[in-house]
Amino acid sequence: MRMFPTLCVRPLLIGAVAASVLSACTLGPDYHRPSVTAPVAFKEAEVPTSHPWREAQPSDGIDRGAWWAMFNDPALDGLIRRVEVSNQNLAAAAAAYDAARALVDQSRSALFPTISANAGGTRASGGRSGQVVSGAGGGFVSSGDGAQNRFQANASAAWEIDLWGRLRRTLEANRATAQASAADLANAKLSAQAQLATAYFTLRGADEQARLLNATVAAYKRAYDLAQNRYNAGVIARADVISAETQLRNAEAQLSDIGVGRAQSEHAIALLVGTSPAELAIAPAQLATAVPAAPVIAPSALLERRPDIASSERAVAAANAQIGVTKAAFFPSLNLSANYGSNTSSIGDLFSAGTNVWSFGPTFAMTLLDAGGRKARVRQARATHAQRVALYRQTVLTAFQQVEDQLAALRIYAEQADIREAAAAAARRSEELALNRYQAGQVDFTTVITAQTQSLAAQQNLINLQRQRLQSSVALVQALGGGWTAADLPKG
Repeated sequence: MRMFPTLCVRPLLIGAVAASVLSACTLGPDYHRPSVTAPVAFKEAEVPTSHPWREAQPSDGIDRGAWWAMFNDPALDGLIRRVEVSNQNLAAAAAAYDAARALVDQSRSALFPTISANAGGTRASGGRSGQVVSGAGGGFVSSGDGAQNRFQANASAAWEIDLWGRLRRTLEANRATAQASAADLANAKLSAQAQLATAYFTLRGADEQARLLNATVAAYKRAYDLAQNRYNAGVIARADVISAETQLRNAEAQLSDIGVGRAQSEHAIALLVGTSPAELAIAPAQLATAVPAAPVIAPSALLERRPDIASSERAVAAANAQIGVTKAAFFPSLNLSANYGSNTSSIGDLFSAGTNVWSFGPTFAMTLLDAGGRKARVRQARATHAQRVALYRQTVLTAFQQVEDQLAALRIYAEQADIREAAAAAARRSEELALNRYQAGQVDFTTVITAQTQSLAAQQNLINLQRQRLQSSVALVQALGGGWTAADLPKG
């Protein structure tokens, strides 16, 4: 089979060169990141030297982005690493990103010619009988009168010349949208990791509360036995025994309530790792006592570290490109088309001299009147861009607020830690003294109950404070973007 003749190829080459020159124009504004005002430093990071924060430093000892390793908890590490593999919300976000990347490839393909080919054969009769048999060349030969064979093969090419940058702006918009989708995936991953870490520390706080309440129930049982023995000896009234029993039963009820909260935290963790609650069991363990030093970065660096900010900024870029797409509708479109083929009654004569046909030419198209539709689409694109800019700036302000909130929480919690520890220690001593004085007959059991209640509350407050400090550390890392940076965005 012969190749296209030079006569057909030459116009295609001339058209391609002309198209490359004509398509140098790109309508619409070039993109510039919206300006935002960032403070020099976070207000809540300016704290007394007794509670210093440290600058964020990369750690070569952990995987990049494995921020949870700073808690030095193997159980937490194992659970969070399962999030990326099995979490169904992340699977959905990953699929959305794949779809966005496919749309970029589609947009890129529109910049190139589309080439297609087809071939076929027919046998038609004018009404007289005949028999069709296979021919040696793979075609057909006639065995009767009135029947004719027709064979045809042709190849065609079509190319929309991007005179005004509509296709390039569309590609630019879709590429920015895909990058926003990639940032959304990173944000979903960070959010799921932070949710799991928060639920994990809630669970460990419940374990610590259960440990405390088990010890409390045992202590209250001894106090109850003491009151019962003293009542049996005729030293005290029955009311003291009833008071001791009431205190014991209340502690047992609190212990039971802790089990409900722990179970719910475990179920939440199961959901985050993508498994059913029946398939996950987390053994009790102590709540961590060490709170990692809070990392601090410059507010301006936050713009590069939070995936939600990157997603919002990429949405602005996509909206900016759409302005150029709508503006291109005011100008004519140019399409180049070429066709080369052969049509003959004998398959052996395909592409032989005298059977070839070809065509080549441009086509211009332009909307002359649309009652203001194109102008309205340009206004819509500009309004959408302005909306995206406002949302981007609001996202940045929200990020600043979240960092400040968690810095303040960690600072205040750190200041409370020593006070809560001292209060718990004093309450324990008061409980011991009250019990000893009751055993010596110096006070009634009401004094013991009051001391026991204060001691339990002080110790519970201390556990809650430790849990809150750990959870605030998680929230601060999330507010700072985890280990992610804008450099992780795909470039293509």
